[in-house]
Amino acid sequence: MNAIRRTFCAAALTALCSLASAQPQKPLHLILPVSAGSGVDAIVRSTTNALAKAAGQPVIVENQPGAGGITGTLAIVKAPADGSTIGVVSNNHVTNPAVYKTLPFDSVADITPIAVLGSTPFVLVVNPHKLPAANLDGLLALLKAKPGVYNYASGGNGTILHFAGAMFADQAGVDIRHIPYKGVGPMITDLLGGQVDLAVTSLPSVQGHLKTGALRAIGVCGRERTPAAPDIPTLAEQGLPGYEAAGWFAAIGPAKLPAAEVKRLHDAWVATFADPEVKAAMARQGNDIRVTSPEEAARFFRAEVDKYQALSKKIGMQID
Repeated sequence: MNAIRRTFCAAALTALCSLASAQPQKPLHLILPVSAGSGVDAIVRSTTNALAKAAGQPVIVENQPGAGGITGTLAIVKAPADGSTIGVVSNNHVTNPAVYKTLPFDSVADITPIAVLGSTPFVLVVNPHKLPAANLDGLLALLKAKPGVYNYASGGNGTILHFAGAMFADQAGVDIRHIPYKGVGPMITDLLGGQVDLAVTSLPSVQGHLKTGALRAIGVCGRERTPAAPDIPTLAEQGLPGYEAAGWFAAIGPAKLPAAEVKRLHDAWVATFADPEVKAAMARQGNDIRVTSPEEAARFFRAEVDKYQALSKKIGMQID
């Protein structure tokens, strides 16, 4: 009887395990505070199959754009702190506190950093017919010879491209006017047409125009040269050692996300970006992938918030 009982229990346990494994896994909801088709959206959608495999669960991407990223980020902040909902945010997460007097959340205290995943390189470009400079020294000579005459474009007031242009003007000590556009597309159109003179923008958005000579790269804006365009020197190596700006993207969860969930999700992102298909997609898009630890991400967020608040106060950028 004991042998029969043991056999029956083993068979029942096997059946229960098989039933449990057959049940669909609870999906991971991934909120993006950006529109479909944007740069961050393209990056994330290139990773979803690999992320689902690494996390062992389906991944559902939810675009929740609006209010400069505030709408989607608020949804992340208010989500259950159980690992079922996380988000991928970008620069506006740390620039918004410098732009708006009040926000419905704290960009540092109300999140759990999982990892800074990588960045899209920024580059300072000029219309060569308006500013016939080949490098930073030549550009600064032209700008300083005619203070207040030239201008720089951005994708809108308070955007990271606005901050990046303002930071260049501040650190280079040049007087150039800001011309905001409603998006990067119109900005580049007018830059090509000569309605505006220079801009800081993402490298992928202008790489084709750099190849044809319609625009000229003065320097990339990161600490190091980018593998996507290794021949373009950095602004730092040309004489602006403190200058750094890039279109980074990071995974976050709501505050008080359990440490075990942070580790599980962090490990899933590491495995995702090690996937050969994802690596190839990131290379095609011109992204630099460097997945940080949660602790490094937390330090990065605090430093970025402080950096842009200080710049905003210095140049009077607050728009609300």
